[in-house]
Amino acid sequence: MPEAYIVEAVRTAGGRRGGRLAGWHPVELAARVLDALVERSDIDPVLVEDVIMGCVSQIGQQAANVARGAVLASRLPESVPGTTIDRQCGSSQQALHFAAQAVMCGAMDLVIAAGVESMTRVPMGTASALAARHGLGSAMSPVIGARYAGIEFSQFAGAEVMATNYDLEKQALDAFALHSHRNAAAATRAGRFAREIVPVEVRRADGSETGEMHTSDEGIRFDATLESMAGVRLITAGGRLTAATASQVCDGASGLLVASERGLKTLGLKPLARVHHTTVIGHDPVLMLEAPIPATRLALEKAGMSLGDIDLFEVDEAFASVPLAWLRATGADPARLNVHGGSIALGHPLGASGTKLMTTLIHALGQRNQRYGLQTMSQGGGMANVTIIERL
Repeated sequence: MPEAYIVEAVRTAGGRRGGRLAGWHPVELAARVLDALVERSDIDPVLVEDVIMGCVSQIGQQAANVARGAVLASRLPESVPGTTIDRQCGSSQQALHFAAQAVMCGAMDLVIAAGVESMTRVPMGTASALAARHGLGSAMSPVIGARYAGIEFSQFAGAEVMATNYDLEKQALDAFALHSHRNAAAATRAGRFAREIVPVEVRRADGSETGEMHTSDEGIRFDATLESMAGVRLITAGGRLTAATASQVCDGASGLLVASERGLKTLGLKPLARVHHTTVIGHDPVLMLEAPIPATRLALEKAGMSLGDIDLFEVDEAFASVPLAWLRATGADPARLNVHGGSIALGHPLGASGTKLMTTLIHALGQRNQRYGLQTMSQGGGMANVTIIERL
């Protein structure tokens, strides 16, 4: 079977809700990532055969196939198609899987996998809230309602259950969140993110520009302390999680250029990494966030690998209980996990997070001259993708 290679991997720096990216229309923010992929790889844009883009809140400014909108707002020609997919928080990780599969089956030679989410302009839950307000019903069909009678699907509840089931005390959750900020701060100070970040103009919520460029993740708390973490109010009375131990609401876009071996040779491209394995599973939709644990085990089994073969792990920090439970269940080395910080510090721009995490993973492997990386993330509905890459 043909191989799929990642040629370029870029992202915008994360923006806080109402912050430095708030004035960007998500279509135009995503277009900047598409342009950067083409410019950095120095390819003729007409050769891009598809753009597959993850986006969760597909309404308003992210409606009507945001991937195609991003193409039309970019320097790519009109001949390049685009499609938008929703696998909840794993949307752009799934975009990478689909792009790799298109290359591996021989159907295409050059595909962009990307993601975008402006959580400022299209707040999480907007589609469901607007539908409910106008009497258009709910995604919870009568059959699903009967199957899960009396149950409310909630990631917040699932995160708390994971903390309880894996005996994760609040102090451990707070300490993990602090570690995320410290790793992200250290990586920023050392210039670890410089190569992966696409600089874009700072735009206020009203669209005005400040004359500055946005080149650093806005959510990192450089002065965070364990005391400040511990003082944040609990999300649920009697629970263990707080806003400080949950991923940050974030605006951002990210993308990867995926090529076949034929594409590499024809265009003279040098790959950053090879897609070694892809897995996706469904799991308990009520607990919801535990799926990365069995997904990781299955992926390693299918790939004929062990945890010891993996040099770096990226596990999305939807809540601190997710990566901590993953560590406890798998026995992975915590020193290899989210070495440049995670979503608690860097932000979680929903549909953009999959290719965002992969971008950081690829560059981190390169900086450490390491070989294999594994990425996984929990998703609404109780699913998880796992991607194993080999740095080249």
